[in-house]
Amino acid sequence: MNVLRFEDLIAQGKVAGQRVFIRADLNVPLDDAGHITEDTRVRASVPCIEMALKAGAAVMVTSHLGRPTEGEFKPEDSLAPVAKRMGELLGREVPVLRNWVDGVDVKPGQVVLLENCRVNKGEKKNSEELSKKMAALCDIFVHDAFGTAHRAEASTYGIAQFAKIACAGPLLAAEIDAISKALANPKRPLVAIVAGSKVSTKLTILQSLAKNVDQLIVGGGIANTFMLAAGLPIGKSLAEADLVGDAKAVIEAMKARGAAVPIPVDVVTAKTFAADAPATVKAAADVAADDMILDIGPKTAAQLADQLKAAGTIVWNGPVGVFEFDAFAHGTETIARAIAASSAFSIAGGGDTLAAIAKYGIEKDVGYISTGGGAFLEVLEGKTLPAFEILQKRAQG
Repeated sequence: MNVLRFEDLIAQGKVAGQRVFIRADLNVPLDDAGHITEDTRVRASVPCIEMALKAGAAVMVTSHLGRPTEGEFKPEDSLAPVAKRMGELLGREVPVLRNWVDGVDVKPGQVVLLENCRVNKGEKKNSEELSKKMAALCDIFVHDAFGTAHRAEASTYGIAQFAKIACAGPLLAAEIDAISKALANPKRPLVAIVAGSKVSTKLTILQSLAKNVDQLIVGGGIANTFMLAAGLPIGKSLAEADLVGDAKAVIEAMKARGAAVPIPVDVVTAKTFAADAPATVKAAADVAADDMILDIGPKTAAQLADQLKAAGTIVWNGPVGVFEFDAFAHGTETIARAIAASSAFSIAGGGDTLAAIAKYGIEKDVGYISTGGGAFLEVLEGKTLPAFEILQKRAQG
């Protein structure tokens, strides 16, 4: 994917003395007292800001936070807690500016945080007037917020359209590289794990991946629907009976290419959905009418682990069982540890997937962990993200 990269502009000496506007993703969780409870996104934004400061730029940073009402600033929408944490990480004070759209006073070597961009009228609808005003604030626009790359908004798309120069920051560039490596030029066999409660929310992803992957591992409620499609009993497990035809079509599309959707041979069941429910391992054909399938069984997990260890590339989205309950976490843990042990390039994304990675402490063994939930899913669907599209367009001059 051909986009301008911020680090290349720095290497070419084009950043010193320039006004640089960075769109970061600082949408962090806050507690009732307004304290940050998890600061990964703030820490992830720092390298780009430090690069710009070191290169001698006048730096402006903005992000959305929560879901403010456009045109109405409320104290709980403020990026002040983010500025405090960012200041600690940068070792300098980071002032927060309100009402910044018509002009920002910042000098080379300084950094300011521009208040919650979603408070600006016209942000979500990508207003041309607002986009042009934002573009006029800077010499270089840097998009470094992959989590927003699937939305065309004024601070993500419009500004990139009208800024003198528009480029990808290090976080966004890393996502582009990882996605290209996993999906555009994958080392084979390419194995995708798509799990979650509903086929309907992931159907387009399954259909898109079915054209490209060598093994499509399904898990969670999605696997139950595929088990129904394969003629297996699922008791009172979560499934979507009306999508059995779609599941069969995915299986057939894979089969036609000599690829496969492995169907579980054994499962872990319970009579109720609870952390303390007794867990029973059963052959897939022996599920009773009052059983709920809450995980894949040990035989299935071992088979899938072997496939993952032999893979060239792995794309992972979703745990394969109710991993929050320890009795039903073995399948997800086996998969996670197999990915960690595999020599394949692996890319993982989605909130539950990141929680599983953290639970099993395998962060360092996953090739790339994607920071954008919705954006990651849209890439898997085969969609071109608005941020990628506009940056590619601008790179062509």
